[in-house]
Amino acid sequence: MTSSAPTPPRVGVGLFLFPPPTHSNANHFLLGERLGSLGANTFALPGGHLEFGESFEECAAREAEEETGLKVRDLRFLTATNSVMDGGKHYVTVFMVGVVDEEGGRKAEPETRERDKCAGWEWVRWEDVVGWASKGAGGEDGGRRLFQPMRDLVEQRSETTPRPSVVVSG
Repeated sequence: MTSSAPTPPRVGVGLFLFPPPTHSNANHFLLGERLGSLGANTFALPGGHLEFGESFEECAAREAEEETGLKVRDLRFLTATNSVMDGGKHYVTVFMVGVVDEEGGRKAEPETRERDKCAGWEWVRWEDVVGWASKGAGGEDGGRRLFQPMRDLVEQRSETTPRPSVVVSG
């Protein structure tokens, strides 16, 4: 009888990316619908796998630019979750918070750069995400199905509320 060892846990990084404080959607963050891979047809933050030698901040900034075309500033650690998923997948997800960097006339609206992985981005509120998570994985009543690490964030870290951390220089 042959049995294979379980795959070791992987590290994912998810970014609560808030617009600049002057943006019409202040206190909202980006959420996108995943396509074609683990968690297809669920909603998740910009993010991805931590690469060898990369810091959490570097990963969050790289993934945000690759997926949305946006530059990020004021990055900070928020919390982490532990998700054991169907199909033998196990992820530790590091959640970061950042603000869109408009310096030098950069834009504050996201592009959908990886159309094979994301249907599009929208600005949402934390209160909405908590409501969707409380309705379960089914997305009933017009809610959205959340990617498991997002659901786990609400369940495992109920005291956590992501907020932008804007550092004013001068």
